[in-house]
Amino acid sequence: MHNVTIASVTIGQGHPLALIAGPCVLESRDMALRIAEEVCRITTALHMPCIFKGSFDKANRTSIAGFRGPGLDEGLSILAEVRRQFDVPVCTDFHAPEQAAALAEVVDLLQVPAFLCRQTDMLIAAAETGKPTSVKKGQFLAPWDMRNVVGKFTAAGNHQLLLTERGATFGYNNLIVDMRALAVMRDLGYPVIFDATHSAQLPGGTGTATGGQREFIPALIRGAVGVGVDALFMEVHPDPEQGLSDATTMWPLAQLREVLAMAQRIDAVGGRA
Repeated sequence: MHNVTIASVTIGQGHPLALIAGPCVLESRDMALRIAEEVCRITTALHMPCIFKGSFDKANRTSIAGFRGPGLDEGLSILAEVRRQFDVPVCTDFHAPEQAAALAEVVDLLQVPAFLCRQTDMLIAAAETGKPTSVKKGQFLAPWDMRNVVGKFTAAGNHQLLLTERGATFGYNNLIVDMRALAVMRDLGYPVIFDATHSAQLPGGTGTATGGQREFIPALIRGAVGVGVDALFMEVHPDPEQGLSDATTMWPLAQLREVLAMAQRIDAVGGRA
């Protein structure tokens, strides 16, 4: 397996279960710092490697009225401050190939959104930065189809690649997680991340926004870690219902330590053996 190093964090076989976490969107500088401080406090206590994630732009909101974020310049400034204050690697997603180079100057991990995972220009732009990159499997793809994503990315000579499962479309406004997908993708030779919060979504389920079933997130984590994943991805917030994006699926910060400790216990008994 190609283990992947993101600043001080290495993800893959033989390394601890890691966490990528933060708000869905960077709502404000103060909120980002508040969330980062608590996530770092919890993961430090658990000895769990951590990467902070926040989006500077949500270009795929359900409605034109949805809050998109602070934009590239302010978003990068916030992420740089999080990195500096808490000495934690930072991650963000991007939506256009020309954004990759600017992001690579600040962030430690790039993320290609699920809807764009087949876009050759996106994958090549990310790979050519030389930065580690997480590619989310599209809800419309079979897990074995990620072999072509791997081929496009690595053709640029970059093997710092993570593959992320976030559920598969199951009829209208619904997702399911096929746990077999985690094993299939891991057999491609790269670490696999389980996106626990997006996997609980009901896309477009409220009409003008994505809905979700937050109550199933712990069960999905138990299953995914039991099958064997190298990291968890979770969007977290101190008051999810008041969040400006993904309010129905962000996980409450006050309950984060409990669910992570559960995941560590399962990982310790051989999920990745």
